[in-house]
Amino acid sequence: MEFAALVLMSSGGEVGAIAQTFGVDWPHLIAQIISFCIVCILLHRFAYKPVLNMLEQRRQQIAQSLADSEKIKAGLARNELDRQQVLAKANAQASQLIEEAHAAAARVQKVETRNAIREAEQIVGKAREAAGQEHALMLAKLKREVGRLVVQTTATVAGKVLTDDDHRRLAQETEKQLTTA
Repeated sequence: MEFAALVLMSSGGEVGAIAQTFGVDWPHLIAQIISFCIVCILLHRFAYKPVLNMLEQRRQQIAQSLADSEKIKAGLARNELDRQQVLAKANAQASQLIEEAHAAAARVQKVETRNAIREAEQIVGKAREAAGQEHALMLAKLKREVGRLVVQTTATVAGKVLTDDDHRRLAQETEKQLTTA
């Protein structure tokens, strides 16, 4: 080591003078440079490489996380699109069901209206039939009453007592005249 210091001192007079001015101790300086290089090699091998490897792993994890997040975003977008399609389909089905319900209600209303009209016609028919029967009954009573009154009036006007045959004959003649009138 002294040899290196002597070479440096002798080769450049100015460098040697500057080194001597600042108090450079060449053997210690060279030992410190070698120690510094050893420390740098050890730090590089045992500290920087693991730290750099860890940083590289972190970078890869972050890149993977970003890629996964992009996949998740794409998946969410697909899910949202699927959800929108399902909602649109459900709305279309609901609208169709509502239309079918309205159509069914209209059909039921028509059927019920026809049934109500049929029932009303039956009621009207029964009422007409009952009115006809009542009318026939009243006519029959009226004919009997008129026949009785004719017989009674005839008996009173004729001044004689009528027999059963006379009563029947007068009642029949009165009935014929009322029927034709």
